[in-house]
Amino acid sequence: MKSYDFNEHINRKNTSSVKWDETGRVFGSSDVLPMWVADMDFQAPQEVTKAIMDKAQHGIYGYTAISTSVHDAVTSWFQKQHGWELKQEWLTYISGVVPALSATIQTFSNPGDKVIVFSPVYYPFYDMVTYNDRKLITSPMEYRNGRYYMDLQDFEAKLDGDVKLLLLCNPHNPGGTVWTRKELEQLGEICVKHHVIIVSDDIHADLVFKNHTYYPISSLSEDIAMQTVTCIAPTKTFNIAGLQAAAMVTSNNSFREKLDLFMKKQGHFLLNMLGVSAMEAAYRHGKPWLDEVLHHIEDNMDYAVEYIQKEIPGVDASKPEGTYLLWIDCRKLGLGEEELKRLLLHKGKLALESGSKFGKEGNGFVRMNVACTKTTLQEGLLRLKTALS
Repeated sequence: MKSYDFNEHINRKNTSSVKWDETGRVFGSSDVLPMWVADMDFQAPQEVTKAIMDKAQHGIYGYTAISTSVHDAVTSWFQKQHGWELKQEWLTYISGVVPALSATIQTFSNPGDKVIVFSPVYYPFYDMVTYNDRKLITSPMEYRNGRYYMDLQDFEAKLDGDVKLLLLCNPHNPGGTVWTRKELEQLGEICVKHHVIIVSDDIHADLVFKNHTYYPISSLSEDIAMQTVTCIAPTKTFNIAGLQAAAMVTSNNSFREKLDLFMKKQGHFLLNMLGVSAMEAAYRHGKPWLDEVLHHIEDNMDYAVEYIQKEIPGVDASKPEGTYLLWIDCRKLGLGEEELKRLLLHKGKLALESGSKFGKEGNGFVRMNVACTKTTLQEGLLRLKTALS
């Protein structure tokens, strides 16, 4: 029996929501439907809200340790959900996955070193490389039948000895590809061969649809694990991104010691107490909520793909394998990026992420967040049709 209504509209305006209150600043127009930022329009699991309220009602907000109970909640979740047996000592906590990318880049490379990514990809990957004065190397992926494929021949050819790290997105954002075990094994073997450290952003690990399986790359072999740092968080899974709680995971003791030292140098010692409480509650009690929200998101995704295929000529959309992000291919329309954006904003009154933000390989695509009510989705699709038909 369902206990959550994900079709209930919850007003997020005037709550300092980036998605709903910052659209005017980001897009230059407030009179648009925001379906861009990757957070859900759903309330978090009730157990998460209760855990936060219990902490708040205590009334004392002093320094708060990350207890053994929290460690156990994290490791138990990944063991039960994904068959990945973590040890508590492998965890280094941090405020978010993007800060984790920056921390690993600074820890395991020097200014001027090369860092490689598969493109297109979540745009902070590029920013964290260039902001930290590393040289960005891209390996363009192949897009076939609505799915991305890593070009491992191109990737390996670019590992010239100066490439120190690979930033991997698993599952992939924005394309929604959930990498297979074979794909990850082949990638991992290449990285081991060339001594390239893998930094894997697995923030969408739990958001995988039926008939697909998420594999943590570090779970595939001891050799790969010893060369990998995996970045995890409950924030996308349970819609608690504003609570800033994540962790870096590695079984390599040397890696972990270096990461811990980096964190100390930065003055990072504790997480926000409410974030810690939310993380534990989500991982302990959030499975029923996740099951229901995944059903809703997959239903929305099916509806959106069918609508676009039937109603918007020249626009292609394929169901992703995971995430709640729909990668929409508008290249057949022959529009430039600015014209595409103009039509969406001014004709359709719709705010989507432009594909070019994810790299030049994303030109002609847009990304739509379908983690919303069915009514919002239907309105967004109607606006997409109005803009592009």
